[in-house]
Amino acid sequence: MTPRVLVLRALGLGDLLAGVPALRGVRRAFPGHEVVLALPSALREAALSGGAVDTVLPAQAPGRGVPTLTHWTGPPPQVAIDLHGKGPESRDALAALSPGRLLAFAQPDPPPPRWRPDEHERDRWCRFLAHYGIPADPADVRLPPPAVESPAPGAVVVHPGAESAARRWPAERYASVARALRGDGHRVVVTGGPREDALVLDVAGRAGLPERDVLRGGLPFGELSALIAGAALLVSGDTGLAHLAVAHATPSVTLFGPVAPQLWGPPPSPRHLALWKPGPPGDPHGDVPDPRLLGIAADEAAAAARSLVRHGRTDSERGAEPRVASGRP
Repeated sequence: MTPRVLVLRALGLGDLLAGVPALRGVRRAFPGHEVVLALPSALREAALSGGAVDTVLPAQAPGRGVPTLTHWTGPPPQVAIDLHGKGPESRDALAALSPGRLLAFAQPDPPPPRWRPDEHERDRWCRFLAHYGIPADPADVRLPPPAVESPAPGAVVVHPGAESAARRWPAERYASVARALRGDGHRVVVTGGPREDALVLDVAGRAGLPERDVLRGGLPFGELSALIAGAALLVSGDTGLAHLAVAHATPSVTLFGPVAPQLWGPPPSPRHLALWKPGPPGDPHGDVPDPRLLGIAADEAAAAARSLVRHGRTDSERGAEPRVASGRP
């Protein structure tokens, strides 16, 4: 029987994409193994799209909790790797399967690397693996081109949604940016998750978008990936689509609030702008918009978007290789 490596990262789309460099390191380190990733079943297609994962073990808990893994079947994993977090709960969920080897920040033997709260998420997990002799490159973020057609090729995509209210910029400001870009002659489409139709319709209505440019209901991952890969620009908050733009080298403006871009932002490149007002960190899962996020004005975001749309077109015309980056206004 093929030996298996089980990796736990049962979080959201952005977490999955930020973990791609680490997952690819695991894939290269265990070429004769089946790499199994435990994460929510809704992310199966996204998990398999990066080429680092062979199989998905459906696993989900409320919020960002740690799921049980007792539905694992067959022999224990030869190696279990905790990319979920630093606490004992995720370590214990893997340890319950009696793996041959367990790698976790909370595992005392062998001693783990030091947890750095000020470290970027991509860097953290690559450094964690390197500590155990598994090299991984934090810049290895690109996904292959999607196999399906974009529903709006060449459009500017505005994505106003986010998992928590703390990371949701006001709908009227997104609409203001959309109106400005439409006034410049760009096609603008608005999209959201499965439970964000009201928000999508609010932004589209304020921006005066036609029905064909309102992508409600939550697109399947393949279609969503194609939309972002073929877009002229993405404007969004600090959410999964911002990571998808990085994965496809699509220009993006990301609006940060409770969490600094130094921790979750795109890699450095003039193709990506992270707008942020420095200040003490907030609660990324809070139920009201973060004050730092509210400090970003609509005209500031519109100016950033206009500069990147022009930059992206120039690179495309020259056939230049995409460059990826995070910056402050």
